[in-house]
Amino acid sequence: MKELLLGLRLLPGSGRGNRARFLLMVLGASIGVCCLAAVLTIPAILDARDGRTMAREPQDGKGSAGATLALTQNDAYGSQPLDRVFLARGEHVPAPPPGIPEVPEPGAVFVSPRLQEALVREPGLHGLLPGRVQGLIGPEGLGHPNELFAYIGMRPDQLPEGSSVSGFGGRYVNRPAVEPSTLDILRFALVGVVLLPLAVFLSVCARLSAATRLRRLATLRLLGVSIKGVQRVNAAETVVAALLGAVLGLAEYWAVNQFVARVGLPGLKWYVDDGTLTAATMAVCLIGCPALAWFAGRAGGVKAAENPLAARRSAVAKPPRAWGALLLIAGMGIVAGYCVLGVLDRPPRDTAASSLLVPVAVVLVGSGLVLTLPVLSHRLSRRVAGATGSLPLGLAMRRNEVEPGSALRVASGLVLLVFATSLAQGVLVELNQVSRPNTVQQDYRVPLDEVDTRRSQALAELHGTKGTAVELLSWVDPNSDKWIESAYALVATCAQLSDLVQHMEGCVDGQVLRLAQNDLPLDLDKPGKTFPFELREGARSRMLGIKVPDRTVHVDTHSPSAVGAGLLLPPSTIPAGARPAEATLILASSPDPAVVRQVLDGIGGIAPTASVDLVGTNVEGMQQIAVVKALLGAGMVLGLVIGVAAYLVSVTDRAVERRAQVTALSLLGARPRTLRAVQCAQVVLPLAVGLLLALVTGKLTESSYLITGGGAVFWDGEGIPLLLFSALGVVVVAAVGALPLVGRRVNPELIRRD
Repeated sequence: MKELLLGLRLLPGSGRGNRARFLLMVLGASIGVCCLAAVLTIPAILDARDGRTMAREPQDGKGSAGATLALTQNDAYGSQPLDRVFLARGEHVPAPPPGIPEVPEPGAVFVSPRLQEALVREPGLHGLLPGRVQGLIGPEGLGHPNELFAYIGMRPDQLPEGSSVSGFGGRYVNRPAVEPSTLDILRFALVGVVLLPLAVFLSVCARLSAATRLRRLATLRLLGVSIKGVQRVNAAETVVAALLGAVLGLAEYWAVNQFVARVGLPGLKWYVDDGTLTAATMAVCLIGCPALAWFAGRAGGVKAAENPLAARRSAVAKPPRAWGALLLIAGMGIVAGYCVLGVLDRPPRDTAASSLLVPVAVVLVGSGLVLTLPVLSHRLSRRVAGATGSLPLGLAMRRNEVEPGSALRVASGLVLLVFATSLAQGVLVELNQVSRPNTVQQDYRVPLDEVDTRRSQALAELHGTKGTAVELLSWVDPNSDKWIESAYALVATCAQLSDLVQHMEGCVDGQVLRLAQNDLPLDLDKPGKTFPFELREGARSRMLGIKVPDRTVHVDTHSPSAVGAGLLLPPSTIPAGARPAEATLILASSPDPAVVRQVLDGIGGIAPTASVDLVGTNVEGMQQIAVVKALLGAGMVLGLVIGVAAYLVSVTDRAVERRAQVTALSLLGARPRTLRAVQCAQVVLPLAVGLLLALVTGKLTESSYLITGGGAVFWDGEGIPLLLFSALGVVVVAAVGALPLVGRRVNPELIRRD
């Protein structure tokens, strides 16, 4: 206890420089704890969202007489899901679902605030909500603030009898915010992008000003304090800094949650209460961070306690041990194995083993990168210093050879930032494969009977689309008991057809042609047969007979595609003023998620009540992917904050710690230009080596993740330029950040104190 009190008494009385270093430790710990709290709160946000969704699920009433009836409709409004629950009160009225005061009467409608805003912008949406808006659904009845949701009161005879309900509140979530398989991707990303750099950052913050602290601890040891006592003194200071930083970090998270929850992230918004700190999160931050500081502080004081004279006299330190490289080798062994399987085109089928081995490999490679940096810095510096004839480079390399740990503190955060960026790229590639099959086109189908002529023309000219056509089905007598063959027809020019398919051959404008897909048997193989197509001209309807021709156009369609085999009709076949009775407008665009979302929003703006068939994709899946990408984006921002904060904290600490050495070199006659070159070389060279290693290991680790993900893309070559640009930017930032280490004034007092 005496040693702990001594450590606390040394805090205010150890000089202005040490007090500044202590505040720097507190600030660094607060940033780390704020990021840690944000990561730990993500599952709570998703669970709160799913909990409210589960609480409103109708419970099956098992068809009891006089029961209240319920029918759920899941539609889309642009790129967002639109959910409507039709309720018909019976003799036995259950408690209302959360968020509304009562089960609505016939004609009464309760809507979410977001849906009410949409009704103001698009009055046509009232057609989907028969009745009068009576009130808003409260937050307890909505998954998130941006949800489009409505309860609609109906009469019992308007709903099917088998839809009776006894109450509300399910046992499981039918439509979770994020599917479990997709959530595993998110967990993997957060471990590699946030938690691993965060652990390194907190460890660095706990060991700032290592040389200065070692000399002070060595003094206490020479004054008679025991070895364990010296360790406790050092640990007391780091624990207090970590504890104060944890409290400050939780306060920072509270302020960030208040702001971000109200503003929202692209694709994700939550209520402020969803992001409230739980007792478990607070315990992890308030106990885990000081515990990490305690062990780091005790380990940092071992050297001074065991050999105080060497610490006081600044004896040459022993070369760092290379045992950290074993972690890197072990992790790269797993990664290399998966990469070899990818080259042989034999991806592993055991997903359970891969889901364990790949995260382990990420942790091993990331930890090995950090622990290998001092070894690489020491050996490279010794060789360069012995071979160079440049004074600035020689001084820089000799300093790195003596203090290889300084390279660890300054460069580790930036190296892990580049490594994590590569992992994030791999996760984005896999998410794109999950949200969209491996194709180059996205098709949309909109029934023309739900839009008028003006709106259909606006849809055909919608920005973002690259192709359009009209799909027809031949008329079949509904009263006939016999099976009647029907025909599929596509109304399009050759240019329009070319925009919808991969390849076509034999198309002639102005002629009726048979439409055949090269990978399917030829449909309508009896030329000369006539199929009737119903046309409407105002209130009248008439039949248009189309004879199957001899000539055929062959096409290769995308997979999936809205284009089928049948007939190709030129637009001139449809008389002016006539409109097909059963027709569907086909649109095509790029499969890029941003473009798909833009097109869906455009369709929702033009025809808000029209149903849209997103061929090969569903809006709900896109919404889940948008949530995951928003959380991944938040994780990447946190990783960036951690990496930059690690660099700023380390370089500031290094500037304070190196003042005496810079002053000594200045008094010996070194020019400021030379000293600045020394500082830049001392930081840039080990950092460049670490970044090169991070680029290689990061891309290989990313490839191993993609190989085990089950997708078609194994090698992400498109992400290499971004990584190279990021690494170059990191080197430039590090070089610029090293310049302030050399001040304009020389203060000999620093040497006298030392």
